[in-house]
Amino acid sequence: MVRVVGIDPGTTSFDLCGIAGERLILDESIPTAQVIADPQTLVERLASVAPVELVLGPSGYGLPWVPLSQMEKRELDLALLSYRRERGRDTIIGGMRELLTTLQETDLPILFAPAVIHLPTVPAHRKANRIDMGTADKLCAAALGVYDQARHLDITYEETSFVYVELGGAFTAIVAVDGGQIVDGIGGSAGPLGYRALGGMDGELAYLLDSFPKGTLCSGGVADIVGQPEAKPETLMAQAGGDPHSRLAWEAFFEGLVKGVAAEMTVVAPREILLSGRLCRVPELYRQIASRLAAFAPVRRVNGFAQTAKEAAQGAALIAEGLAGGIHAGLVETMRLREASGTVLDHLYVRGADALRQQYQVRRTLGGVTTCKSTASRSRTHSPRRSRCAPPG
Repeated sequence: MVRVVGIDPGTTSFDLCGIAGERLILDESIPTAQVIADPQTLVERLASVAPVELVLGPSGYGLPWVPLSQMEKRELDLALLSYRRERGRDTIIGGMRELLTTLQETDLPILFAPAVIHLPTVPAHRKANRIDMGTADKLCAAALGVYDQARHLDITYEETSFVYVELGGAFTAIVAVDGGQIVDGIGGSAGPLGYRALGGMDGELAYLLDSFPKGTLCSGGVADIVGQPEAKPETLMAQAGGDPHSRLAWEAFFEGLVKGVAAEMTVVAPREILLSGRLCRVPELYRQIASRLAAFAPVRRVNGFAQTAKEAAQGAALIAEGLAGGIHAGLVETMRLREASGTVLDHLYVRGADALRQQYQVRRTLGGVTTCKSTASRSRTHSPRRSRCAPPG
């Protein structure tokens, strides 16, 4: 029986989901701050279920099937998309760098996953001047959606069709699936208002802010509009009836979400609208969201198979198990995940894009497509089935 683990590196928690076929062998959530402060915490959790065939690891903006053991500076930069000034240990980016470096020193068979923009099932014209169409964890969450809808409606993977709405504790992202394949996506830093994140930024605002830290992308959401950036969603939802700032914030959130889903309705006729994430677990929030989206298609929460690990971690586990030749191989093949390729900088046409690609050591080919040489070559040759893991040390 193939044993694998999927990881969801969330803003507030790292979720771990391990499976052996249909059997759950790991189901945990660790605060992100704890993992960043002590990376060995994550190493120990992974070692506790060793040996494993494959770990689908924290992939950031996505690297199509690059083994962590072969990761170099170029791949790390592309996964995190950060400037040098943000690489200090006291930043989230710096913490992630240290975490990945620590993981690389182990013998864990960790593989990076692609993001939505890497998929051949997303038409090239939808990728023009886009980077964040859904990070690697959103792709994994959508994979759980395919698995879940097929079971819920008793249909094949090829018959699944939905709009997946991920309502995280910081960002809101939307992914469109048709025929069991991801065909479009609106990433959290490019889409509707999130609970903590502003979503798509006005270009003039970006210009006026000039060179701003990455943390700015995780600000300006509902909590900041209300003026209580540390408040829980339950708290701000409860006070929406009597506080004008809360009413304004939630109305911006709900309307932005409806607009985002409406946009995806132009490319897919979904059987359902599937919801997941921190916010849809708040009863009143779920009720209002479902009510507003019901005009498009039936709305429901994704039914995962784990009790603790979030949806993206569960989807990552399914993908890892399929890649390793397990019983979920059909899911991987239907979604055409093995064909993912390229980099997140491949489809930029704005002034300065070539300099940006040069900075990240991405080269342009004669065909006009940019590639990261080491990423492209490794994604073709790596075979997860050959990797096994024993407890570190």
